[in-house]
Amino acid sequence: MAHHADATTPFYALMAEFDSADALLSAATAVGKAGFTKTDAYSPFPIHGLAEAIGFHEKKVAPIVLAGGVLGMLGGYGLEYWTQVIAYPMNIGGRPYHSWVSFIPPAFETTILFGAFSAVIGMLALNGLPQPYHPVFNHERFSRASQDSFFLAIEAADPKFDPIGTRQFLAGLGAREVVEVAH
Repeated sequence: MAHHADATTPFYALMAEFDSADALLSAATAVGKAGFTKTDAYSPFPIHGLAEAIGFHEKKVAPIVLAGGVLGMLGGYGLEYWTQVIAYPMNIGGRPYHSWVSFIPPAFETTILFGAFSAVIGMLALNGLPQPYHPVFNHERFSRASQDSFFLAIEAADPKFDPIGTRQFLAGLGAREVVEVAH
């Protein structure tokens, strides 16, 4: 029986603690194969293959950086064109008003500037940062996730979530303990 989280759900997620990175990776793979989609894994260091195991394949920052770079290039070049050709045309040394070759270095710099800003802002926005509070912080042992513990959480909002069945499933994956994470 699938259970959808709503106002009556007394907790945010079930969180399992594992003894090693390999145990976390194999558990995350099993959770993904079981069809759970609202999961997250926490470890003190990057684990190769963990993002793919929990179903994280999104690469949304790259198009944001591309859009920012193109906007920067068009903005920089457009500003130069407007100032040199439309608003304040000056014939200096006999060069043409639209001297596109001399417009390239400043347009390149605005491309890099806007691309860098869009990368930082896009990364922060997509990661939901800054995030001073998250329900997993309520678990007393979660502070060990940055030191020597490995955690896997399945949210109660997951379509396949069943409080009893999910708890038994996580315990069967070799978890040290499975706890409910309060909202």
